[in-house]
Amino acid sequence: MRFWDSSAIVPLLAAQRYSERAAQLFQSDSELVVWWGTRVECVSALARLEREASITASALSIAVDRMQRFAQIWDEVQPTERLRSLAERLLRVHSLRAADAFQLAATIEAGADDPRELDVVCFDERLARAIVREGFRVLEPE
Repeated sequence: MRFWDSSAIVPLLAAQRYSERAAQLFQSDSELVVWWGTRVECVSALARLEREASITASALSIAVDRMQRFAQIWDEVQPTERLRSLAERLLRVHSLRAADAFQLAATIEAGADDPRELDVVCFDERLARAIVREGFRVLEPE
């Protein structure tokens, strides 16, 4: 089981630079844990790709459908008061955006506060640095 950040989920949904690496990591361990807001973050990223003409409207639709299928099998860390408080603390400690603070808080929650228990798949450099600083091992793109 691995925690997957949205930055690593999107390449599973639409052809991108790290799609092959994301597929390899998924094939080696298909038990995904994600943050509750991952679906929204993925749709946001996919819509941005369409606006930038990196994918077509048809590809966007296919990617969203694919995400819905993934969402049926992944485990989600739910939003709680503890998670919100943790995200607020993480914003004071790391140079993160709010959504990334929630991702990191959810990672910590999923790892039951023990970084040795959970590898993280993250293709976002800033978030990956914070994840490593919190003691987790990050499986990055190669």
